[in-house]
Amino acid sequence: MIPVTTFQNQKVALFGLGGSGLATARALAAGGADVVCFDDNEDRVAQAAAEGLATLDLRELDWSSVSALVLAPGVPLTHPAPHWTVDLAREAGIEIIGDVELFCRERRKLCPAAPLIAITGTNGKSTTTALVTHLLKELGLDVQMGGNIGTPVLELKPPQPGRHYVVECSSYQIDLAPSLDPTVGIHMNLSPDHLDRHGTMDHYAAIKERLVAGAKVAVVGVDDRMSSAIADRLELARKPVCRIAGERELTSGIYARHGRLVEAHDGAQSEVALLGGIDSLRGDHNGQNAAAAFAALRALELPAAKIAAAMASFPGLHHRMEVVSKQGRVLFINDSKATNADAAARALASFDRIYWIAGGRAKEGGISSLDEYFPRIAKAFLIGEAARDFSKTLEGRVPHTISGTLTQAVKDAAAEAAEDGAEEIAILLSPACASFDQFPNFELRGAAFVDAVRALPDALTQEEVA
Repeated sequence: MIPVTTFQNQKVALFGLGGSGLATARALAAGGADVVCFDDNEDRVAQAAAEGLATLDLRELDWSSVSALVLAPGVPLTHPAPHWTVDLAREAGIEIIGDVELFCRERRKLCPAAPLIAITGTNGKSTTTALVTHLLKELGLDVQMGGNIGTPVLELKPPQPGRHYVVECSSYQIDLAPSLDPTVGIHMNLSPDHLDRHGTMDHYAAIKERLVAGAKVAVVGVDDRMSSAIADRLELARKPVCRIAGERELTSGIYARHGRLVEAHDGAQSEVALLGGIDSLRGDHNGQNAAAAFAALRALELPAAKIAAAMASFPGLHHRMEVVSKQGRVLFINDSKATNADAAARALASFDRIYWIAGGRAKEGGISSLDEYFPRIAKAFLIGEAARDFSKTLEGRVPHTISGTLTQAVKDAAAEAAEDGAEEIAILLSPACASFDQFPNFELRGAAFVDAVRALPDALTQEEVA
């Protein structure tokens, strides 16, 4: 835990007692703040009280004595309407912040030299966060990873010299972190997302831009127009910027092309790493992730050759293009985190011959937008609520069967792939759907896929990758 001492002997109101909110309340209390907590969920309030934290309906609080309102990231700040605690805080004229802001203040107070790599973007930020962490560890450095991935940021170890922090930041967290100042800030890309919470695409993009605008060195993906404009603005403001790409060549920056990572300076190009053969870094999107990680570590002045060598052992992110088993010519890929068509497109683009397991609770638009990838699909095995609608979309275009359950789909796909003579085959779970019809979350859906693969005949005698 990182005790938050920057509010020592001050009253702080905190709303939202989920995982990160409860961790923040503990950190404030440990640092000597007079923290008063509340949540709309009575069970969460009871849990906080059982831990000895002060709880009170914040509508009954004397806000004139409060120094700050700390919001959990899931609580609306602006859209669709400010939460009632936000209105009370604004009426009292006090600041509204979140856990990442508290972490930044504590880092500046205790050890501002502790490197902080902060990562955001619509897609790819989790894989990039995991990759950066892996590379730093492989190079023998003290690394703490958290934020929007896994561990709440205030549950990490306290800042000290030589300790590196790799923090994934959602747009919600950035919106509550006005002084976010990473050593290296990474912005991956932009596509429409969370607009119910940010109102417009321009507002969403502006929030993402804050992370790199406050960084000593900005690493910015330029595969999309809005992100490229962010890089241009930062450069005009004379900020150090490294452009990265996974889908096009650059004259200056780092980009992935045909399984190679290339560094370019004023048009001169040199190969800095080979990505071909690294199953966890397949596809253009992972090329951009690799470019971002490479650029971040180079900004910390770490040796290029050691970074490149460490990439080869990256195991991938759980449930995102995760190779769980390799049986002869067949790869079993767990991409359960692909809960919409846009995410599934990245996986479908990464393999040439696919036995695709898809379905669940469908998102708006279904899978019609994936038609450009249909020629790559040898056969689809459909599951869950969306199976019949997906079948209609695929009818006459992609051979398919309705397997119904994930376990049956794995059996069906494995049986047919065994008869396929292709040089390499991917049995790919990339559902393009939410999991909630058959599983509580995508993690448990992914775990069920792994179990089904391991239960196949002779699976345990084959080469296990994960």
